[in-house]
Amino acid sequence: MSQATGRRKVTRITLGGEPVRRADTLTAEEPLEIRVGRKPLAVTMRTPGDELDLALGFLFTEGIIGAPDDVKSAILCAGDTDENTFNVVDVTLAGHVPPPDLGAERNFYTTSSCGVCGKASIDAIRVRSRFEVDGPTVSPAVLAELPGRLRDAQRSFARTGGLHAAGLFTAAGELIAAREDVGRHNAVDKLVGWALREDRLPLSGLVLMLSGRAGFELVQKAWMAGVGLVAAVSAPSTLAVDLAEEAGMTLVGFLRAPTMNVYSHPGRVA
Repeated sequence: MSQATGRRKVTRITLGGEPVRRADTLTAEEPLEIRVGRKPLAVTMRTPGDELDLALGFLFTEGIIGAPDDVKSAILCAGDTDENTFNVVDVTLAGHVPPPDLGAERNFYTTSSCGVCGKASIDAIRVRSRFEVDGPTVSPAVLAELPGRLRDAQRSFARTGGLHAAGLFTAAGELIAAREDVGRHNAVDKLVGWALREDRLPLSGLVLMLSGRAGFELVQKAWMAGVGLVAAVSAPSTLAVDLAEEAGMTLVGFLRAPTMNVYSHPGRVA
């Protein structure tokens, strides 16, 4: 199976010194095709690892499934090529779940930097959550510690410097789960897929910590999972703030101790 990192030759240049040729560790990026009932639904560029969770999280945050018993099976398979790349996940839905619309408006190609590329309109990406958002109350002191705790949990970032991370924390700052990926939206989907399999949804009592910016697609995925508080080390977008406000979600950005910005529903940061 594919690895999360790979080695490539690089020429290291230092001002005033001689170029040095050596091997460097890089983040792996490969396509993953998500099929439903053997029919292609989406292709996402991702870092290998946690493929089943990624596929299930994607289907959940897109509103196609809503509970563990909506899935009859999910298997990692070789696809249609002779080489067994394990870059295809085939999900079979339970009989009571309607199949997704596989028309032009529901076929996704998702790059590692964009979680909503290829969708037809804003209406198509404004997926409504089935959960009432109700988050924990968290102290600023605990929030200030979360970026460092998330970084400590990133196994591959220290070697590559090229991975985003998403982590679930309790209101006391305890790490519950963390996932890495070259795509920030994939890291969140991997977490949501894990929570779905563990029957832990909604995630209303936990904080979702993001290692980068908080874009619209990440807030939308958090809303689908019932997250009440999202924190990010970088900036949110205007649409992300608007959606968090609409959802009743607390959105924290520029979380860099000793300061942070609370963009919506500040009452949970007490």
